[in-house]
Amino acid sequence: MKAVKIDRKDWAPGLDKLFANYRLFGPVKGDQFHHFKALDKGELPDFNFLNTPLSPKSIIYPQSELMFKYTLDEKQKDHHIMQEIDKDYSPLAVIGIRPCDAASFLLVRKNFDTPEYKDPYWIRPYEATTFVGLACSDPCSTCFCTTAGCGPFHEDGLDVLLVDAGDHFLARAVTSKGEDFLKAAGWDVEDDIRQIADLKKTAESKISSVAPTDKLKSKITTELYEGPFWEEVAFACINCGICTYVCPTCWCFDIQDETYRHSGFRMRNWDSCMYPLFTLHASRHNPRGTKLHRVRQRFMHKLKYYVDRYDTGIQCVGCGRCIRSCPVNIDIRKVCALMNDYEPALDAE
Repeated sequence: MKAVKIDRKDWAPGLDKLFANYRLFGPVKGDQFHHFKALDKGELPDFNFLNTPLSPKSIIYPQSELMFKYTLDEKQKDHHIMQEIDKDYSPLAVIGIRPCDAASFLLVRKNFDTPEYKDPYWIRPYEATTFVGLACSDPCSTCFCTTAGCGPFHEDGLDVLLVDAGDHFLARAVTSKGEDFLKAAGWDVEDDIRQIADLKKTAESKISSVAPTDKLKSKITTELYEGPFWEEVAFACINCGICTYVCPTCWCFDIQDETYRHSGFRMRNWDSCMYPLFTLHASRHNPRGTKLHRVRQRFMHKLKYYVDRYDTGIQCVGCGRCIRSCPVNIDIRKVCALMNDYEPALDAE
């Protein structure tokens, strides 16, 4: 196992070479915060951030995505026939994604890429993408990634792990796609891999926030569902849905047609289980008609239903975005502790 040393003076020239082979995305500073966008030639990603308020999941899974177009004009040859929208699936590299966000795609993939159903709109851009992760040397105070099966130097889901070592970067290729990426940039100066291990240990020691998950698998689903704590958890919620929009592992969507005169589009849009209309039936019956139902669904899905179905841990990477963004301070760590420690026998006493 080797590391590649990238001097600061070689950073921009290397990125410039990559434009010949990749569409590059990276974090840039906006008016108020950093966000991921397509980089123009000569534009450098700005790594002076802890984490972006929005995850970069929209690069693979856009908030609104056109799927088909159609015409209702019977004078046209292909009227009333859906035509697939052309998309660019050429190689793409996301530079500076945090390890937790890269790992989130592996959790989301269980929904979009299954033996029974494969969603081409998600799979094709995902497989075309090289993920170059920026290790977290200074994690946020709300990060609990180490107790969510992840970590500040986590490599699952990454093709390259990039570490800021002060006057230079250290890079380690995790996959063959990562090796191709480093080769295309011309970065090939080897360095000692042990420095990455030392920096990893230091970063992990800075994470003090936790969300206990060790007992969730053994809990009886119906007993958690009927737990007495849900009313208190949901009391302050205003169903704004921000927790689902900033979450890198939320995947709910709706498909809608928009028609103007004789032409229109079919599109996929992000949706949220926190919205009253999400489960409204045509009969007007709503199985989750109260905010308590919706708040409980969100946490039960991430912390129990997902655990029961896949047995690979919770549907969360511990990025802490929902904690930082919630306007009424609902904290997934506290909810996780309530669920993890709940004992109905003790509650009945």
